[in-house]
Amino acid sequence: MSGPCPFGEVHLQPSMSVLPTLNRTFIWDVKANKNIGLELQFSLPRLRQIGLGESCPDGVTHSISSRVDTKMVRIGTFCSNGTVSRIKMQEGVKMALALPWFHNRKVSGFSITNQLSIKRLCIIESVFEGEGSATLMSANYPDGFPEDELMTWQFIIPAHLRASVSFLHFSVSNCVKKEERVEYCIPGSTTNPEVFRLKDKQPGNIAGNFNLSLQGCDQDAQNPGILRLQFQVLVQHPQNESNKTYVVDLSNEQATSLTIEQRPSKLSRKFVPGCFVCLDSRTCSTNLTLTAGSKHKISFLCDDLTRLWINAEKTISCLDHQYCHRKKSYSLQVPWYILQLPVQLHDFSWKLLVPKDSISLALVPAQKLQQHTHERVCNTSFSYLVASAVPGQDLYFGSFCSGGSIEQIQVKQNVSVTLRTSAPSFQQEASRQSLTVSFVPHFKEEGVFTVTLDTKSKVYLRTPNWDKGLPSLTSVSWNISVPQDQVACLTFLKERTGVVCQTGRAFMIIQEQRAHTEEIFSLEEEVLPKPSFRYHSFWVNISNCSPMSKKQLDLLFWVSLTPRTMDLTVIILTVVGGGALLLFALGLIICFVKKNRKKKINKGPAVGIYNGNVNTQVPMQPKTFQKRRKDNESHVYAEIDDTMVYGHLLQDSKGSFLQPKVDTYRPFQGPTGDCPPSPPRICSRAPTAKLTKDEPSSGFLSESESEPYTFSYPNDRNISNGNTDPPLLETYESMEPGE
Repeated sequence: MSGPCPFGEVHLQPSMSVLPTLNRTFIWDVKANKNIGLELQFSLPRLRQIGLGESCPDGVTHSISSRVDTKMVRIGTFCSNGTVSRIKMQEGVKMALALPWFHNRKVSGFSITNQLSIKRLCIIESVFEGEGSATLMSANYPDGFPEDELMTWQFIIPAHLRASVSFLHFSVSNCVKKEERVEYCIPGSTTNPEVFRLKDKQPGNIAGNFNLSLQGCDQDAQNPGILRLQFQVLVQHPQNESNKTYVVDLSNEQATSLTIEQRPSKLSRKFVPGCFVCLDSRTCSTNLTLTAGSKHKISFLCDDLTRLWINAEKTISCLDHQYCHRKKSYSLQVPWYILQLPVQLHDFSWKLLVPKDSISLALVPAQKLQQHTHERVCNTSFSYLVASAVPGQDLYFGSFCSGGSIEQIQVKQNVSVTLRTSAPSFQQEASRQSLTVSFVPHFKEEGVFTVTLDTKSKVYLRTPNWDKGLPSLTSVSWNISVPQDQVACLTFLKERTGVVCQTGRAFMIIQEQRAHTEEIFSLEEEVLPKPSFRYHSFWVNISNCSPMSKKQLDLLFWVSLTPRTMDLTVIILTVVGGGALLLFALGLIICFVKKNRKKKINKGPAVGIYNGNVNTQVPMQPKTFQKRRKDNESHVYAEIDDTMVYGHLLQDSKGSFLQPKVDTYRPFQGPTGDCPPSPPRICSRAPTAKLTKDEPSSGFLSESESEPYTFSYPNDRNISNGNTDPPLLETYESMEPGE
């Protein structure tokens, strides 16, 4: 066809009634002067753009191309039921309408009119009548956008709605001249056009109609690269929060970052309004990260703020041990600038870094903690996740919440503490969250838990890395305090650990702190102890070996308290025994008195009467010494020398006396303290070595034995020096002289 423009409505020729029932494609190739613009107007329903390789539900597709000199440029492929109402092109247009054999369409659904020169590749108009979204693509997508071309999209937005732009996929080319960019013409903006790079956050919360343009550049001939863009425009009702601005002041913070992002959710085929975070009320995106050193103003364009959450991280470094001692403690609390936001906090992580092998960390909560286990689940609005922050070390100490018996958690090296919320009520309970970290002298165990038992409930405790097993050659301890008027019952979940060691040995030590008695159990070979009663505070230490890959070491135990009362049987036996002893003593006294009386009666009559006035002593010559032997103490020895009595046994062949060698008692001068018990020294051994009942439990090496050390079956043994250092995994070679 040829003739003057406009052509008006385009008809299907030949008629559908004269064509056989087959798939049909109608193609219109319209050529015009280079300075004339052509416009395709689509009647209802409007068009929706799809990607290359996608298909339309009803099988009806519109493929539109434009001319650039002698080349054809693919504008896009479209289906029905969209927002695209008009497409304007320069110089010429090629339109292909594909209809399936079963479709009885009788009209083309578009018209062609002429326009003035648009001075660009094309203009696509998208009309929104209510809430909805549209996904659009640059020309030739996913191939490269033509070099140094300009393409524009016009969006018609109802006045009561707001629009936001999000770039889904894009890439840039290698420019020699100019710079690839996008430009926005937004109503009310004082800087029109607003220019953005493709990697920048794009505008949001836009009220009214606006234009978006993509500008190419002069590309490198040898390595041009590819410029392409796929983006989404979301139109929705404004929310109350969209007009409210929040200030997040991070100007005084260091090593802190805050990210507001969408929660993971299931995909839905229905239209879901967008949820955006806007910086300075204009630059909006589905996620926003704020960094330290600046003050930020943010707002929200979201129908439901529960679809968003906050994740934040702060690093506290103390790399100088002298400074660590001066800075005694830090308070780990969620700052107010996060609590003021209308979005729920998900995670706030503190990464605590200290010098290696010189400083350790102690975590002290404002309220005592309980460990999350299957037997006792944390049901509070927040909990603390404690894990090692040492690179390459996979050690998770556990999840803890308030309302338990753990007073302190000590960790050997760098640690990550994450406050994780589980309910919106955290905003009201935020005042309860307080954890203080302090720097303490370095110790060799990976972790030490201080537990003060509660008379109201059991305390459940389990080893770190419960799901994966305690890491190899790792030692942890629990310092469990028992009140004086209570008795603790220690119970283990299972009879055996089932761990099989490849090198080293796995041990558990239970030590009472007052009696200084400890029991050592081989976790590889022995049965775990049955429920036992502890009358004083005690330590539980678990030291792992290098286990086989199949079975890892994990232990769960619990401790409960009962009032310390004397057994009724003991009371009865004590009373009966005391009564019997009293009766026996009375019987002896009565028998003795009767026997004395009987002796006096059997003596017969008296043979004389004592007269005190008669002198019965024979007169004798006075002596020189009036004081006689019985009247003085000359025969009483103040001290008897053994050599005087046994002198004849102590003389040598020459007649001189030998001095006896006598041992003397010397009081213990070593260190004492409230520290975990020291385990036996861990050495490598053959996998077939076992503990035997007959082997001594000295814990020292013997040159004649194939084992580096042996242990007896669990029994109580006294610690002479009162030292209760923690069980540490040391090798025999690292022993200092005199250990």
